[in-house]
Amino acid sequence: MLGVTTSRLSAVAKFAGVSEATVSRVLRGKPGVSQVTRDAVLTALDVFGFARPEPVRSERARLIGLVVPDLSNPIFPAFAEVIGVSLIQRGLVPVLCTRTSDGVSEAHYIEMLLAQQVGGIVFVGSSYADAGPAAIKQLTERRLPIVLINAADENLGVARICVDDTGAAEQALAHLAGLGHERIGLILGPVGHVPSARKLAGFAKFWEERGETRWRRWVDHTVFTVEGGRGAANRLLAAGCTGLVCASDALALGAVRAVRKQGLEVPDDISVVGFDDSTFMGVTDPPLTTVRQPVRAMAGAAVLSLLSQLEGRPAASEEVLFDPELIVRSTTGPCPVPA
Repeated sequence: MLGVTTSRLSAVAKFAGVSEATVSRVLRGKPGVSQVTRDAVLTALDVFGFARPEPVRSERARLIGLVVPDLSNPIFPAFAEVIGVSLIQRGLVPVLCTRTSDGVSEAHYIEMLLAQQVGGIVFVGSSYADAGPAAIKQLTERRLPIVLINAADENLGVARICVDDTGAAEQALAHLAGLGHERIGLILGPVGHVPSARKLAGFAKFWEERGETRWRRWVDHTVFTVEGGRGAANRLLAAGCTGLVCASDALALGAVRAVRKQGLEVPDDISVVGFDDSTFMGVTDPPLTTVRQPVRAMAGAAVLSLLSQLEGRPAASEEVLFDPELIVRSTTGPCPVPA
């Protein structure tokens, strides 16, 4: 039956939650099957890697690309999990793509996803702009539904879901200033990284409103790793900072390590604030004060935007901003009094 054996027919039926007879009707293009049921069966075929029946092979598959920069930063798996579950609940199949150490890039994944006739792509913490002009041209020509979450680049004309990075920096700074810290460092990602640039804007605004002109010496750019955070923290500690605001939890953990390496204590000598509130930050030693991204709400908005585009509606032209929340734990405390 169209290349699907009895055992495979049973597997597809079980996955789709329908009878084998219903699967057979879909495969043969028979009437009397609702669109929802038909989509569930076609999705099951995609999952098991079975060819779709000839009449619907030209249709866009129910596969959705989910592109993230890496899986070592726990915030990206957190987004991937929520988005993936939500897509599956709607009869869509997420295809997780992550940049690898051997050089597999966004351009490669976009090419692969387009070859699979995906229905759309969600980029988390990255951007299709990284893939270069050729990939951008392909995406534009196909009018593929796209959603960007916390995109690394400015991208106009596509759906954008973002946390308020400027507000996040201001929340962290206000917290540390309220504890008496007057020299607060900011550890950011690479220059040109949009979320980092927005945090820097909040940092600049905070100090300029207070008449502080030295703030530029308290900023350090690095890569988003524990090692990057440790190196940047060492430089800012040398500049006399007593508080450190970090653009990710990984950077914050590196900063804590740098403080301890110098024989100092967190938070008795140096206070540290992270960003994301990713998994296990509440059980680190000490538990990390951090600015939480509303992952579930942002992921939900991204899926709804994607579904809207899949139904033929244009992408929203304005980015959707979500408020972050400062989670105070044990890595921040009063500024130490000079001896």
